[in-house]
Amino acid sequence: MSYKALLAGSLVIGGVLACASFFAPLEAKVALQEPIVPIPSPPAADPRKVALGELLFSDKRLSRSNTRSCASCHDLTTNGAGRSAHDLAWNGSPLPLNTTTVFNAALSFRLGWRGEFRTLDEQIVSLMSAQRIMGIALEQSVGKLAADPAVARQFREVYGRGPDVLSVIDVLATFEQTLVTPSSRFDRWLAGDAVALTAREKSGYALFKSLGCISCHQGVNVGGNMFQRQGVFAPLVRGEPVVVRVPSLRNVAVTPPYFHDGSAETLQEAVRRMGTAQLNARLTEKEIESLVSFLNTLTGEYRGQPLRQ
Repeated sequence: MSYKALLAGSLVIGGVLACASFFAPLEAKVALQEPIVPIPSPPAADPRKVALGELLFSDKRLSRSNTRSCASCHDLTTNGAGRSAHDLAWNGSPLPLNTTTVFNAALSFRLGWRGEFRTLDEQIVSLMSAQRIMGIALEQSVGKLAADPAVARQFREVYGRGPDVLSVIDVLATFEQTLVTPSSRFDRWLAGDAVALTAREKSGYALFKSLGCISCHQGVNVGGNMFQRQGVFAPLVRGEPVVVRVPSLRNVAVTPPYFHDGSAETLQEAVRRMGTAQLNARLTEKEIESLVSFLNTLTGEYRGQPLRQ
C-alpha cells in the first residue's frame, strides 16, 4: 500500500491538518479589528506524543548516513530554518529551493513553496522519503528506531506497539503543531497593548496596508493562505516555481535570506524588490525602512524566548 493510501481516511492516526482552523479559538478577545489576527494556542495534544516527536525531530538515524535530522535544516534554537540560500542534500549537493521555517507552518493552508502538501502528515512523508533529503526509504529509518529498545518502549507506551510508519509520522506531526511563536509585539498590540508598538512601527503597518501588501499577507500567519504569481510587474526571482504559496511573514526579520531562491540577503532588499515586482511601486528608502520597522514587530517567542537569527 502506498504512503498516500496509508494517510487517507480512517487510516490516518493523527489527521493533522495544516490550517489555522485546526487550532483552538483565541483565548483573549482581540481589541483591534484588523486583517491580521494573533497566533492562537496550539491544539491540545498527548504530551507523550509531543515529547517523542521532539526526540525524533533531532534523531539523525532518520537519515541514510546517520548525520542529519529534521533539525539539521530546521534549527529550533534560532529561527526554525537555516542561514544559507540553499541547504545541502545528504550527499552535499545544494537543494533547489530555500528552506522555509518550520515555525508556524501548521498555520498555513498549504505547505511547501509550491503548496503541494495539504497536511503536515503528507509533507513529513514526502521529505522523509526523499532521496535528496534523508537518502533512505522511510521503512528503513523506522526500522532503525524499532531496533532501539528505549525508543520502542516509548512507542509501545503511547500506541500499544513499536514504531511503524504511521506512528512515526504522527508523533512528528503532533510535535510540529506545537511549533508556534505567539507573543510578538504586534500580537500584543492587536490584543490591546497600546504601547507595544512605536509610532514609526504603526506608521509602517499603515503603509503596509495602504500599499496593498496586506492583500496577500494577512490572516493569522500574515500570509500562507493563498497562491500568488511571482513577478507580476517585473522579475522577482530566478527559476521555478512562478506561482507559489504566499509565504508567511511571521518572524520574517530573523529568517533571511528571502524568496524561494534565497537571493535577497536582507529584509530591506526583499521589501524593495517586492515593491517593484508585485506592486509596481518604486519605494523610497524612508518607505522601506518604515515597512521593515513594522515587519520587525512580527517576531514571536518559542518557549518564552524571542526567535533570533
